[in-house]
Amino acid sequence: MVIKVFIASSSGSKAIKKQQQEVLDYLQANKIEFERCDIAVNYESKMFMRENVPENCRPISGNPLPPQIFNDDHYCGNFESFFDARENNAVYAFLGLTPPPGSKEAEALAKQAS
Repeated sequence: MVIKVFIASSSGSKAIKKQQQEVLDYLQANKIEFERCDIAVNYESKMFMRENVPENCRPISGNPLPPQIFNDDHYCGNFESFFDARENNAVYAFLGLTPPPGSKEAEALAKQAS
């Protein structure tokens, strides 16, 4: 499984740049392996992102904007859903990964199971 984060390196939006960096920084800080897919320089990445964001997760008009997060071909979500998962200590579940032992998320799952 490969976590793919679709970003736009040449975005003119400060908000998008900040959101992209926040996702990338979190993944790096938590040693979660990921692939950065830059839609600004790779047409195939751009088309994959546009075609694979589910209809119910698309904006009312226009195309989905980065950052968009996938686990291989499975859509995980956008920045807002990532942010919610992070706030709820559920990022590994959001990404479709098993949380590492000792993490807050693993401890929460253990409490639910008992």
